[in-house]
Amino acid sequence: MDPARADLIEPASLAALGRVELIARWVVDGFITGLHRSPRKGFSVEFADYRAYQPGDDLRYLDWKVAARADRWVIKQFEEETNLRAVILLDISPSMAWAGLPGRLTKLAWAERAVAAIALLLLRQKDAVGLIRFDDAVRTVLPPKSRMQHWHRILSQLGDPGTGEATAAPAAIAAAAALVRRAGLVVLVSDLLMDPGPVISATRTLRAMGHDIVVLHVMDPAERDLAEPGDALFTDPESGDALAARGADVKEAYRQTVEVAIGEWRDRFIASGASYEVVMSSEPFGVALRRAFAVRQGLP
Repeated sequence: MDPARADLIEPASLAALGRVELIARWVVDGFITGLHRSPRKGFSVEFADYRAYQPGDDLRYLDWKVAARADRWVIKQFEEETNLRAVILLDISPSMAWAGLPGRLTKLAWAERAVAAIALLLLRQKDAVGLIRFDDAVRTVLPPKSRMQHWHRILSQLGDPGTGEATAAPAAIAAAAALVRRAGLVVLVSDLLMDPGPVISATRTLRAMGHDIVVLHVMDPAERDLAEPGDALFTDPESGDALAARGADVKEAYRQTVEVAIGEWRDRFIASGASYEVVMSSEPFGVALRRAFAVRQGLP
C-alpha cells in the first residue's frame, strides 16, 4: 500500500485525522492519482466528447471512424449532453449507526465520508450532483448543482441526524427521479436492511427513464461473519425485535443466510440494470470506490 495515498488508509485511522471535508479531499486526491487520468473524464463519459454506445442509441451519432480504427463503438455527444447530473441517496436509518467493534467506523460514518468523496469527484469534473437522505421518510433533498460551493451544502446536510425508525428507500428513489429528468446517475448508499421488492421495482423505473444506477451495499464485517459469543440477545435496531441465541449454534446458519441475501440483492439489481457492490466499513475508501466505479471508468 502506498503510504502517500490517503484513500488506501484504514478508514477509522483516516477519520481520526480530521473532519469529513478534509478526509474527502484526501480520498479524492488519492483516488484520482490512482486512476492516472484527468478528473474531468470521470464517471459520466469516457472521453470529453464521446460516450460508449448503448443498444437503442441513434446510429446517426455513431462515430464510424473511431469504430473502424479502434474497434469500439462510441456515440458523439453534444455540449449539452456532456455534463452529468447525479443524485446520491444516503440511508440514515438506525441500522446504519452501528459498528461491530468499538474502534471501527459505523456504517453511517463510513458512508458519509464516501458520499462526500463521490460528490467532490463529480463536482471536480464539472458535473452536477445532488443529495437525498432518508430513513423512514425523506429528510434531505438537495437538487443537483455543479458549483463547488454546493459541496459545502452537501457536507452541512451530512451532519444532520435522522429521526425515523425504518427505511423508505423507494420514496427516496422516486424523489431522485423527480430531481433528474434526463438520463443521469443515481448512487444508492445503504445497508439494504429492507424489503427488496419495492426497492427493485423503483430501480427498474429509474432504469426505464435512462438513468445509470450504482448501489453501494454497506456492511460491517461483523454482519457478514458472525463472531461466536456465548449466550447473546440479537436486537433489530429498527423494529426492536429481539432473539436470544447462542453464537456457536447459529454462526453457520447465519453466514449462509447472509450470503443468500447478498446473492439475491446482486441478482435482482443486475437484472434491473443496476450496478451493485458490497463495500465493507473496514475497507479503505479508495479501494471500495475504485471497485464500485471500475466499469464506468473502463478500469480492470
